[in-house]
Amino acid sequence: MQKTLTAVLVTALLAVPAVAHAAPKVTFELPAPTGPHDVGTRQVRLVDPSRDRELMITVWYPARAGGEPFAPYVSAAEAPYFDQGSPAMGMAPGQVDWAGVSTHSRVGARAEGRWPVVLYSPGWGSLRTLATAAAEDLASRGYVVVAVDHTDEAPYVVFPDGHVRLAQPKTGDVLPAGLETRVRDMRFVLDSAASLDGLGGAVDLSRVGMFGHSFGGDTAAEVVVTDQRVDAAADLDGWLAYDVDGTRPTRAATEGTARPFLLMGSAGSTRDGTPRTHLTSPSWGRFWDNGRGFKRDLLMAGAMHYSYTDVQAFLPELDERLDVDPAVRALRIGTVDPVRSVAAQRAYLGAFFDQSLKCAPQPLLRHESPAHPDVEFVR
Repeated sequence: MQKTLTAVLVTALLAVPAVAHAAPKVTFELPAPTGPHDVGTRQVRLVDPSRDRELMITVWYPARAGGEPFAPYVSAAEAPYFDQGSPAMGMAPGQVDWAGVSTHSRVGARAEGRWPVVLYSPGWGSLRTLATAAAEDLASRGYVVVAVDHTDEAPYVVFPDGHVRLAQPKTGDVLPAGLETRVRDMRFVLDSAASLDGLGGAVDLSRVGMFGHSFGGDTAAEVVVTDQRVDAAADLDGWLAYDVDGTRPTRAATEGTARPFLLMGSAGSTRDGTPRTHLTSPSWGRFWDNGRGFKRDLLMAGAMHYSYTDVQAFLPELDERLDVDPAVRALRIGTVDPVRSVAAQRAYLGAFFDQSLKCAPQPLLRHESPAHPDVEFVR
């Protein structure tokens, strides 16, 4: 596997904690959601008794705001762990007040309406937190979004009673078994969605989508191929393979799907910086050729792998106030304009799920439609 941001984070978590800088810590603002609905959020612990496995999920949903506090980006208990990933983003630990960053979602706000469900799986060894901006935007547009941390693979998971589960050491060819575990996690979360306390009435399980970043995109593809409850899925820069070159395709890539599928690629998930598309990656090409439903392959050539996470939104803002290593910034989020990048991702992801789950045809997804300036249709 590539040495990604989260791989560096795992290493940092196992090291001696860094001494915080004496200077005041800074914060940032996530981009505001663009939809018409206020957003509520809850964090929930789930236990799968069949596997003796506990998971943490975050749920975002359209809500009736009643003055509830806005959720922090990460909790005070999580912040020290999250901060150890700062060097992987080109910053020294101790400079950012992660728990002091406010999101746009109100904690425990009353759910309003009944909405399609969209699941999210993060990248290998990554965190559900890094999908906050995308999840809030989808929720504001009328979706219940459920993001999952994959316990023992995620760098850390903090549970409500205060105990912390760090990533467990793994050796050898870990991705096939890891994908199997992730698929079972997502199926269990979907099984549990209708019984979430106070949210069951908001969950319409007749309309289900899924998306993910990196290996989470591979997970989304595997779930849509193997679970008939999922109606559409999107892969944000995942390999669809067990190797970076795409020569060991996953089952999803081998079989393809008749369900709507969105691919979004960058130059940041390949060995040599070649943009990942169905024309350049064997596994993407195989998945594309085997696809029997609506499909789009969108390339954001100036982006990099972590452009498809919150890092795209907050690192440029932090760079204005901190000494972010320019080489690391370029490696993580590339040269694409950050505001346009976030806007394009929101537009295409929202349009894809609106068309697939709400039966609302989207001109934005037509090949002949004017695209956002940083996005290219790959045909």
